[in-house]
Formats: sequence, C-alpha cells, structure tokens
Amino acid sequence: MTEADEPGWEVDPDDEWGVAVIATVGRQLKLRREAAGLRASEFAKAVGYGEDLVYKIESGKRIPRQEYLIKADEVLKAGGLIVAIWEDVKQVRYPRKVRELGKLEAQAAEIGLYVCNSISGLLQTPEHARALIEAAQPPYSPDDVERMVAARMARRAIFERDPAPSLHFVLEEAPLRRPVGGTMVWRQQLEHLLKVGRLWHVRLQVMPTHADAQPGVDGRIELLKFPDGTAVGRADGLFNGRPTSDLKQLRILELQYGTIRAQALSPRESLAFIENLLGET
Repeated sequence: MTEADEPGWEVDPDDEWGVAVIATVGRQLKLRREAAGLRASEFAKAVGYGEDLVYKIESGKRIPRQEYLIKADEVLKAGGLIVAIWEDVKQVRYPRKVRELGKLEAQAAEIGLYVCNSISGLLQTPEHARALIEAAQPPYSPDDVERMVAARMARRAIFERDPAPSLHFVLEEAPLRRPVGGTMVWRQQLEHLLKVGRLWHVRLQVMPTHADAQPGVDGRIELLKFPDGTAVGRADGLFNGRPTSDLKQLRILELQYGTIRAQALSPRESLAFIENLLGET
C-alpha cells in the first residue's frame, strides 16, 4: 500500500470546512511548486514522496501529513509558511462533530461524565479505542477507523491543558472487566486508568455492579461548566438526548449526576478496585 492509499487521510466530502481548507492548501502548494519551476515528478522526488500523492494533495483529495509539509517547506524555501499550515490541516483529520465537542471541552472549567456501557473515550488508549470501533456493525472502513481513533486521541489533550480543568468520571464495573482487544490491550487500558486517576485535577470513580439502581442506567450523562458560569449538559435518557443549557434541565442533570457519584465508590476506593482488577488479569 502506498502512502497515497493509506487510511485516515482522505477528506470527508460532507465536511464543508475541511474540504475548503484542504482545497486551499493544495492550491497554495501547487502554486508554490510551479513558481519554483518544479514539475510534480521533480517535486515528488525532492520531498521523498510518490508523484501520485503529490497530485492528490494538490487537487484537494488528500490530507497532507505534517512530515510532508515540513519537507515541502524546505524544498520550496517557504521559511516556515507551509509548516504553519499544519495547525489548520490537522483539524481536518477529525470528524466535524468531534471538532465541535473538542471546542467545548477546551473551554470548560469543569467536566463531569458518566458512561454506562463502555469506558469514556477521553480515557481510552488508542488500542482499546481501535478495538471498540472495529467491532461496530456494519463495520467502518479502515479510513474511518483511523480517522475516529485519531479524533478520540486528540481529545485527550484536555488532560494537559493550562489552566487545567476539573475532570470527573464515573465508570461502570462491567466495562472494566471486559477484555476488549485481548489481555494485553485490556491490561494497558487498566494501567492507563490508574495513571489518569492519579492526576491532581482528575477524580475517577467506579460504580460496582452490586450497587442499587441509579439514574444513569439509560446511558451517558455529560456536564460541562464554563468559567463565565454557563453550562451545557446532555443525557441519553432525557430531553431527546440533545445538549441543553436550560437552567431547569441542567438542574435535573446535576441531580442525576450527583446521585450517581454518591452511589459510586470513592476515588481512593476506585483506584484500589482497578489495581485489584489489574492483579487478576
């Protein structure tokens, strides 16, 4: 498989912003190449990539890698102007919905999340995420799998944000016991949870399977609070699953999430639980 055919770098035709960005980047690269007096074949040889890939990028059909832009900048003597394009280009790799969610998460001062049937995407390792996505039916294409994994991993930048947001997660016991991707991937996922759960701005709790009924059995609950005092929330079982900023509806979500947290193990007990589970694998 050539790099021009590798998965995860095709432009989503339904993403108007993404299509426009990559088309503009392609035109700029072509204009710079032609201004330098280089044919596509000569330029391809100079940057160390195939001529087919050069044509696809310049026609807006392919998302260029950062390494490609670095080499193009050197060959065309652009003084860093081509390299700077990467800040926009890298966003196109991620589905539009993920970009929108990422923007909200990047602005939030506090995030609370409960997921019923799986481990939160923010807490997943790449291998765990890939195994879950590849298990979907009907199956996603290899291109879509890689795009979705990359998008999910990009959201993890929130853990390194400065100033750091307050992050709280409640996980069900059952997904923690499910060896998604095999024993090695499962162990790596549990180890990652321990690492994240020990961060100073993260609170991680486990809901044991023997706990009483609680308001989260219908699915996930999300709450995002912002520095200006506003908030956005959603729950699978309420308000048609749509995000809401209505104060009355937010109070209901906060009540439900608070009830879930109260029934779950404490953060210290939860980390000990995961450590014990890891010892059993």
